[in-house]
Amino acid sequence: MIANDLIAASDASLLRQVRGGESEAATQLYLRYANRLRALAAAQTSKEVARRVDPEDIVQSVFRTFFRRVARGEYEVPPGDELWKLLLVIGLNKVRALAAFHKAARRDVRQTESTDARDNVAATEEDDLRVLQMTIDELLVPLPAAHRDIITLRIAGHEVNEVASRTGRAKRTVERILQEFRKSLQSVLHEGD
Repeated sequence: MIANDLIAASDASLLRQVRGGESEAATQLYLRYANRLRALAAAQTSKEVARRVDPEDIVQSVFRTFFRRVARGEYEVPPGDELWKLLLVIGLNKVRALAAFHKAARRDVRQTESTDARDNVAATEEDDLRVLQMTIDELLVPLPAAHRDIITLRIAGHEVNEVASRTGRAKRTVERILQEFRKSLQSVLHEGD
C-alpha cells in the first residue's frame, strides 16, 4: 500500500518526504527518472567520451548532486510541475563537464583516437552548441517577453545600442537584463561543479 502511494505521489510530495529523511521517497524519485537520465546521457555523450564514461556513472552523479542539494533545501518543485527539467539541466551539465575533463590536454580522448575519430570533433562541437542552445532556451522560458527579445537580439549578434533602440529600452536597462541572464546561465552551466 505504501509503495503504491509513493508511486502516485507528486514530485513535490516526494521531495518533501526526502527532506524528511524517507529513503523510500528517494528511491521512488530515482526509479521515476533514472531511465530518462540514462537515455539522455547516452544520447548526449560523444563517442570518444562514451568509451571512458558509462551513462550509469552520469546518472549516479546527477542524483548525488540532486540529493545533496535537496538536503540543503536548495530545490523546490513549482505547483503542478515535475523535477525532470531540473534533472535534465543537471544531467546536461554533467555531460558537458565530463566532455571538458576528458578533452583537456593530456587526457584528450581525441589524441588516442584514429584519424576518423578526429573528424568527429566538429560534430562534437556541434553537439556542445546544441546543448548550450537547449540550456539557453530553458532559461528563456520563464522570462518576460521583453527580456527574451533583448537576450535573443544580443545572442543574434546585435550591439547593445541597437538592442536598446529596437526594443525601446534604455541602454542601461538592456545591459542590466543581459548581465542578469549571464549570471543565470553561468550558474546553470557550473551547477554540480
